[in-house]
Amino acid sequence: MTTIQSGDRTRRPFEIDEAVAILRRTPATIDAMLRGLPEGWLTAHEGDETWSPYDVVGHLIHGERTDWMERTRIILEHGESRPFNKFDRLAQFRDSQGRTLASLLDEFAQLRAKNLRDLEALRLTEADLGRRGTHPELGPVTLRHLLSTWVAHDLDHLVQIARVLARQYSDEVGPWRAYLRIISGTQG
Repeated sequence: MTTIQSGDRTRRPFEIDEAVAILRRTPATIDAMLRGLPEGWLTAHEGDETWSPYDVVGHLIHGERTDWMERTRIILEHGESRPFNKFDRLAQFRDSQGRTLASLLDEFAQLRAKNLRDLEALRLTEADLGRRGTHPELGPVTLRHLLSTWVAHDLDHLVQIARVLARQYSDEVGPWRAYLRIISGTQG
């Protein structure tokens, strides 16, 4: 049984087991949110050049292929001597073209499971988490920064998917809009 600790509940220190617990749940969470929805929900967006839920899943796949574990290996093998490859934030528009959402969801789940097995096989130590690499735009970063960002990135895109879906009914909720932070954008 988990007990809730008191204290600062606005920040947590990075713990690899806790990070993996979040990362392991992301594919199933997104699958539950999106699989089987009508096309209009999957291709909805927030205007201009914003992303649809379909686009987000493609983006997450690209990250599984080219970002998190690749950069982890670069840090462990080369440290700061070899900068990370630049990440193509828009690769999903090319790579997902003509694919079904179901195939993307399945691929994301498979890639994530493999990456988490690979991560766990590294048996990272506290010293490893402090090792540094070089981001091509941000400069020096630690493995702890990278792995924490992987978790926050997942959560950011879960929020994005939920927000895109909720905002489709922005005009339909009537006066309740004032109470719906996901539509109004207010914090709370």
